[in-house]
Amino acid sequence: MVKERKKIRVGVTVGDLNGIGMEVIIKTFEDKRMMDFCTPIIFSSSKTSLYHRKVLEIKNFSFNIINNFNKVNDKQANLINCWVEDVEISLGKMNPEIGKYAYLSLERAKDALKNNDIDVLVTSPINKSAVQQNQKDFIGHTEYLEQNFEGDSLMMMISENMKIAFVTSHIPLSEVSGLLNEEKIVEILSSLNNTLLQDFGIRKPKIAVIGLNPHAGENGMLGKEENDIIIPAIVKSKNQNNVFAFGPYPADSFFTPSNLKQFDAILSMYHDQGLTPFKTLSFSEGVNYTSGLNIVRTSPVHGTAFDIAGKNIADPQSFREAVFLACKIIKKRREYFNLKNNALKVEKSEH
Repeated sequence: MVKERKKIRVGVTVGDLNGIGMEVIIKTFEDKRMMDFCTPIIFSSSKTSLYHRKVLEIKNFSFNIINNFNKVNDKQANLINCWVEDVEISLGKMNPEIGKYAYLSLERAKDALKNNDIDVLVTSPINKSAVQQNQKDFIGHTEYLEQNFEGDSLMMMISENMKIAFVTSHIPLSEVSGLLNEEKIVEILSSLNNTLLQDFGIRKPKIAVIGLNPHAGENGMLGKEENDIIIPAIVKSKNQNNVFAFGPYPADSFFTPSNLKQFDAILSMYHDQGLTPFKTLSFSEGVNYTSGLNIVRTSPVHGTAFDIAGKNIADPQSFREAVFLACKIIKKRREYFNLKNNALKVEKSEH
């Protein structure tokens, strides 16, 4: 078993160099208190970081520039050089050449995660089109990490108000109904339940399931998916997997403060159904979490924000919360598995 470090090493990909990634990274780690509980390691280059610092006119901050992990400084934000050549940065513009470096940063961070050089991963926003023009098979961060690590990923959005997961994600709305089935919902409810147990330390999670149709189908009058698929999946999850799932609830009336307090997590049927209320209530502090994998990866909920890149007005709160959440999750996960392993040892000794 790999020995745990005193402080969590947070690997950070730089994202699209023409966006606000480096800005929110610097703004987060120029606060020295961040180093009290984690050691950040940014995957980029010293030249590009210097360029951003000059544009943003940030003078009282510098990275500890390193070429290998033996030189990591636990009291400072570290930057590992992933390339040495000059990169032409055009803030606010989509550039396929920049996409190449966003992918290279991700590749190096992935290798570091596999080699236990870092403990968790926080990814800065990328422009998928820019990356795809260099890497044709690249779909997104989540799919890339699922290909390189163990488990079946489940996209979750996390904030103080809610934890929400999705049965379907980045697909056209016209295809949602055809992709819903009882087995898929049962599988996702089980994955979500396991995440709440091991990653958030919730002993008996309560999950609210949102219906697909207006008024959750109105007993079949406004759609049959609730009666034919969703309700059977909820019943099966309770009976077979001991998952405390409830619903389906109508999406138009569920997202109230009193309802949100009653449940530990929510399962939404499609992307905008869950993300519209989430971003309305939690955009500035929300975090995207890729659950279900054997590694911990978080990211801010915002994108590259080309329209404000280089203007020194980007809000780092979502990125900062992504760092906090990654550290909290790895601690909870380690506690969970330590307890589980100790229980197994006791069980074996009794036999």
